[in-house]
Amino acid sequence: MRRISRYRAAARMIAAIGVVSLVAACSGNGGTTGGGGTGGAGAGGYPDQNITFVVPFSAGGPTDTVTRMIAEPMAAKLGGKIVVQNVEGAGGTVGAGEVARAQPDGYTVLMHHIGMSTAPALYQDLGYKPLEDFEMVGLVTEVPMTVVARKDFAPATLQDLVTYVKANADKVTLANAGIGAASHLCGLLFQTAAGVKLQEVPYEGTGPALTDLVGGQVDFMCDQTTNTSGQISAGEVKAYAVTTPERVKSLPDLPTTAEAGLPQLEVSVWHGLYVPKGTPQDVVQKLSEALKTALADQAVIDQMAKLGTAPVPAEDATPQAHRAKLEEQLGTWAKVIADAGVKAS
Repeated sequence: MRRISRYRAAARMIAAIGVVSLVAACSGNGGTTGGGGTGGAGAGGYPDQNITFVVPFSAGGPTDTVTRMIAEPMAAKLGGKIVVQNVEGAGGTVGAGEVARAQPDGYTVLMHHIGMSTAPALYQDLGYKPLEDFEMVGLVTEVPMTVVARKDFAPATLQDLVTYVKANADKVTLANAGIGAASHLCGLLFQTAAGVKLQEVPYEGTGPALTDLVGGQVDFMCDQTTNTSGQISAGEVKAYAVTTPERVKSLPDLPTTAEAGLPQLEVSVWHGLYVPKGTPQDVVQKLSEALKTALADQAVIDQMAKLGTAPVPAEDATPQAHRAKLEEQLGTWAKVIADAGVKAS
């Protein structure tokens, strides 16, 4: 079994990257609710202090981008302020662990992606159980992934890429954002579909990985459209395919992996909001309703469309739909990761 060391051992809490503006004045009380900012989850005054949205990945990455898209309209609906904090490390598990151990009062919310369903299969000492230590708030979006390479990389098509990496497996470098990151998972699927083992180069986030790809330091990678659309459109990278059954509107000339001859490589990166287990159900419901409002906001819809994705339907922005998705994905990825023989330690 191939073992890959965890490259981050502890949380690095970045000071709040900024307070997402939202000042929804509450009628009759001068824009404040509750009793002096003491918290009071489960009470009618929620929220009466800042809500922290924890992103377990680097600032500027795909998950961070999606979080900031929905934070402002959610805050406006809730009538408070949302602060976004990036807590990086170990494929998102450091930030997720921080939230799992936080007070269950609705003031600490986690935005996580598909990595929530893969971490139990990757990490032996995870420190939390996704289904037992969190309340699900709702799904947010499913983001397509793209297979991209440095612009001067020799293969011209996805089939050419498969042929090339098989012949040069000891020389080709496959970048990712760290063990358990979406780019890592997509890379695993690519290697399985292509029948090859490649030299993987982990980074501390998709931002630096894509930067090095553009700069020619690594050969290729999988990454979300929220992170690659701009570089693809600008011609800064070579794009081979999108990993969903249908083409994305923002990249109409980019074929699907099925069209390009590799139908086994199909994956999208779903995102969802979580709060610690024990958070009062009326607070969870308020957050879920605010999420639905944000996903129906035309500005959010337009922003997501530019990045090749879309909000989930309203019926999926619920705790029930979110839990069902997580349960299904936990089973799916446990098999994929076991077959790949990858563990993080």
